Amino acid sequence: MKRHLLTTVPAVLALAVLGTLGGCASSSKPTAPVQAAAPAPASNANSAQSSVAAVQAPAEENLGPAPNVPRSVFFAFDKYNIESQYRPVIQDNAQYLTSHPSAHVQLQGNTDARGSREYNLALGQKRADAVMNAMELLGAKPSQMEAISFGKEKPKALGTTAADYAENRRVDIVYQR
Repeated sequence: MKRHLLTTVPAVLALAVLGTLGGCASSSKPTAPVQAAAPAPASNANSAQSSVAAVQAPAEENLGPAPNVPRSVFFAFDKYNIESQYRPVIQDNAQYLTSHPSAHVQLQGNTDARGSREYNLALGQKRADAVMNAMELLGAKPSQMEAISFGKEKPKALGTTAADYAENRRVDIVYQR
């Protein structure tokens, strides 16, 4: 009997809390039929529509520079120096950050599957830090960037070919809200 009481009391309390949070229905009947609220003035209606549209948009679609601007910097095996061919990627993303002071990016360092977990986490962090330092030199504020490492835990390519390994040695520039 005690066990049944202990399981029903939390359930009853949870229902009571939900009823309180959701608003309690009045026990008295309304005297007039319930009608829909009058539409808000035009200026408020537009702002309400704008906020709804922003909530419904996927997070990745409207963040960052134009879709044609690459958001990954790739690295050579066991290296964390940025090769000259990726400088335009860093420049374009840094320029976006400087012109959008409220923008924020997460620089996600990645490695291929070779090496220990600890080694790859450290290498991924060095790669993310290298991209962050380069973007800072180009005017992006450190407060707009966060450098983290996934090591070998977030591969793009799952194979073991040289091309697969090369695809995984990267820093992804991920814009966030």
